[in-house]
Amino acid sequence: MWAVDLQVMLVVGLLVMLQVQQSLQLRSSHPMHGVVDKINENAGPYIGLVMTFPTEELALIDSAFFVPSSEIPWVDLAGRRFNIGTIKGEDVIYVMTGEQTVNAGITVQILLDTFDIIGIVHYGIAGSSNDSLYIGDVSVPNYVACTGSWTWKEFRSAEKDITELKFGNFNFPEKGENLLAMIDFTPQQLYSVGKPMEEVFWLPIDPKLFNMLLNFSETYCLPETPKVVYGLRGSTADIYLDNAAYREFLFKAFNVSTVDEESAAIVMTSLSNGVPCIVFRGVSDYAGGKGLLSSTSLTYLAAVNALSVAVEFIGLWRGSSTITESGHHLKLEKYC
Repeated sequence: MWAVDLQVMLVVGLLVMLQVQQSLQLRSSHPMHGVVDKINENAGPYIGLVMTFPTEELALIDSAFFVPSSEIPWVDLAGRRFNIGTIKGEDVIYVMTGEQTVNAGITVQILLDTFDIIGIVHYGIAGSSNDSLYIGDVSVPNYVACTGSWTWKEFRSAEKDITELKFGNFNFPEKGENLLAMIDFTPQQLYSVGKPMEEVFWLPIDPKLFNMLLNFSETYCLPETPKVVYGLRGSTADIYLDNAAYREFLFKAFNVSTVDEESAAIVMTSLSNGVPCIVFRGVSDYAGGKGLLSSTSLTYLAAVNALSVAVEFIGLWRGSSTITESGHHLKLEKYC
């Protein structure tokens, strides 16, 4: 009896291993099949470094942190370029997804299906919806949510939800009724390996990766000097937010501190595949608040600072179990 059970377990184990191996390969008829196999055999497993906006990739190129592979430096798949190399001695594949949730989710899924990826590090720029976050600050959220999924209610609907946006509350000069009525914010359907589908609103950042960062020294804490802030919440929607009223609503209703167009899609895709993920977002603007502060230089500054934290984190990846309480000093760039 025990021998039969052992045989069954071995067969199941072999099937699981086969499925994992197949998930790391393109179909045999794909023209890049052999190249991808070489990439996965020559190095790795890899950290997937994901960015969404050209300025964020420019910050990485200018930094010279990324050292391309001398054998196969890049491969193009589905219109995206996957760059193979190292950062601080760690094997890394970086890719720019393009903007908004669909592009971000598709690209990360291709990355995970094709290459041997042990975790996703995502960095980029964001708007601040929190008055305590300033230009150049870097937020490391422990939760992100998709706030662009709504149920639009009928005018004068009697139904009520815990979190709803009534457009009439924003009529000017006086509040009142509005034919746009109101919207309810809706959860997302999360499909993940080995679990039934569940509806979730807040997507958690991998706690082990998040805890690794708590050893960074927060030496730079004055409002005039950029700082790294941990444990806030991020909002994602296919909306470039440049509106003070909606910015204030998001902060009051959901306590979100940064707004962007991709983070939740990247985290959800990682969760679905059972791969740990962490997010770094540098503040480039105030999402419509505090006047008009937006320029190419500020965007680049925010990207550089988010990249700086991401690179330091990648350097900690292998040695995370030996990090001391003395922490790691991290200097962020300040706009002058």
